[in-house]
Amino acid sequence: MVLVCAAASAVGVGLRGSAVASGPVREVAKAKERVTVEAVVTADPQVTRGTGRMILLVRARAEALWRDGRRTGVRVPVLLIAGDPQWRGLLPSQRVRLTGRLEPPRGGELLAAVVAVRGPPSLLGAPSTVQRAAETVRARLRQATERLPPDQRGVLPGMVVGDTSRLDPRLAEQFRTAGLTHLLVVSGANLAIVIGAVMGLCRAVGLDRRSAPPVVLCAVLAFVVVARPEPSVLRATVMGMIGLLAYTSGRQRQGVSALSAAVLVLVLIDPALARSYGFILSVLATAGLLVLAPGWRDRLRRRLPGPLADAVAVAAAAQIAVAPVLVMLSGEIGIVALAANLLAAPAVAPATLLGALGALTALVTVPVAQFVVWPAGLAAGWIAGIARLAAALPYATVPWKNGGLGALSLLVAGAIAVLALRSRRVRLVMAAALAGVLIGVIALRAIMRGWPPPSWAMVACDVGQGDALVLAAGPGRAVVVDAGPDPRTVDACLDRLDVREVPLLVLTHPHADHIDGIAGVRQGRAVRTTLTTPRSSGREARLGRGLDIRAALPGQRWNVADLTLSVLGPLSVGPHLAGTDDGSTINNASLVLVARSPGFSALLAADVELEAQRSLASLVPPVQVLKIPHHGSRSQDRAFLAAARAPISLISVGKDNDYGHPSPATLSLLQGLGTRVYRTDKAGDIAVTRTAAGLAVVQRG
Repeated sequence: MVLVCAAASAVGVGLRGSAVASGPVREVAKAKERVTVEAVVTADPQVTRGTGRMILLVRARAEALWRDGRRTGVRVPVLLIAGDPQWRGLLPSQRVRLTGRLEPPRGGELLAAVVAVRGPPSLLGAPSTVQRAAETVRARLRQATERLPPDQRGVLPGMVVGDTSRLDPRLAEQFRTAGLTHLLVVSGANLAIVIGAVMGLCRAVGLDRRSAPPVVLCAVLAFVVVARPEPSVLRATVMGMIGLLAYTSGRQRQGVSALSAAVLVLVLIDPALARSYGFILSVLATAGLLVLAPGWRDRLRRRLPGPLADAVAVAAAAQIAVAPVLVMLSGEIGIVALAANLLAAPAVAPATLLGALGALTALVTVPVAQFVVWPAGLAAGWIAGIARLAAALPYATVPWKNGGLGALSLLVAGAIAVLALRSRRVRLVMAAALAGVLIGVIALRAIMRGWPPPSWAMVACDVGQGDALVLAAGPGRAVVVDAGPDPRTVDACLDRLDVREVPLLVLTHPHADHIDGIAGVRQGRAVRTTLTTPRSSGREARLGRGLDIRAALPGQRWNVADLTLSVLGPLSVGPHLAGTDDGSTINNASLVLVARSPGFSALLAADVELEAQRSLASLVPPVQVLKIPHHGSRSQDRAFLAAARAPISLISVGKDNDYGHPSPATLSLLQGLGTRVYRTDKAGDIAVTRTAAGLAVVQRG
């Protein structure tokens, strides 16, 4: 049987690989040509903001290729990368025409090409009836939840039909930290809840075993239609049915056999599932419920009430089964995930069932549906609150080696722990050791000063390879200079500082590592005025739509409370930057600022390089803190750095970055100038605080 499965897999993968690795689409991709393609969308467009601006990833099936005026029929999977917002509204099964540059896929993706799309899609047809029906239900559910608070409005559609379009990215990250992300996607648990409810209704109305299964099957098909019949939903359907079958029949051995058969069939049908982490997590979670949960449940029932024992066994089995893969992906172990899942579990079924009922009711009358989803919203709000609380706990996750080595080491550590726990004496020693560590951590946190330190004047946020500086401007208020490359990191830094209002946002120059985090600065905060370089390309305005954006000219001063910002550069305004300008030209157009408040002064040098530094060196005043230009790159002018005479130097730089920042030559130069250097890649957030003896530096890391 092993050889048969191996042969079948080889044939399936070989045929699929041959289909995507040859033919007209791959030929054009190898030549990296720009052509016109007709394609059918096969999955919902996915939004990513890792590059700052909105990027849409659309999986599609190419069906025609226009090259040199000739049409060639094809049928291969492709990935579309688009930036026009009109792509976001497409539904699976829609046929479109597009123009883009084709490139070969990287890694082992079973794709014929990756297409960098230019402009909006040209629609060639409407979605299928099934997809229109699914979108109608999803849209009505969104209408029904419109009056719910933001957290409930974002979470509930995700729990019911996997629609996370209105979910706050920050809350999504907190769900991930708390180990609750699985609640926001359609999974076997969703289907098990729906199937269980339908079976209960069937029994209540007197349907026998022969009459109930067709009703349950219809309910499953309807759920699949609403949640979109994509591969992920179909996988969840199979897993949910298997889990329910094993649970209701009490035949775990048959459940494992059925799971194994389902995995074989699904992988043979779609070989790409073998590389899908989502599929692996789904399989492992189901296997944990079938193999580990029953025995654990029986043991726990000796000491705990039945329902509590069931809940603990199910949550623990699923969490432990998927832990090696999660460590492989994230390099973290979720310490609070088990507790968070136990606390959230009572609200999952009410949210899912009442949300589904609300979706059905909304097809008839939205006002009544709004009443129906109100208690479902309360349940979803409880789950969101658990996610926020769990993510905010200290050591909610602890670092671990990622990749295959991390997964293997976790398995070894788990095996050692299991063997150790078989001895009562070892259990007592381990419990005492863990209690001692816990007491030590609590005591240490009690005697350590919290974050932020009192009287902080400036904080260099750890945003990776980028800049984000925060200058205190009163209780809950701060001036932010640059926003880093990722909205999440700068938002988290401002949250830690309890910044609720940004009267002045300064964007020194339009490079992604300084402005792509604008959305994070604005997350839940009022931004009053935004300053940019007078040579701005306008990219800041596109990312910060709705902001009051002004050009900061040399010699200008801006006052916020007792904080003063003086603009030193750029000295020569010149023409606006263009997309074709090289990196040095844009860096030298950066705003260079001097910040002063009582007992504090700093030179904020953005990314200026040698040319701009030399032109500004004679204007640099003595300051207490110097933000080293361009992440400590090699392009430093000694006279510029020496003119500041700063005893404290800060370098905002990403850990293990590809640029070699900070340069050893720059570090040697700063050492020769007698300044103390602090780096965010080593220290995390860095705060400069006022004390009775002068300025002090506190490192959060």
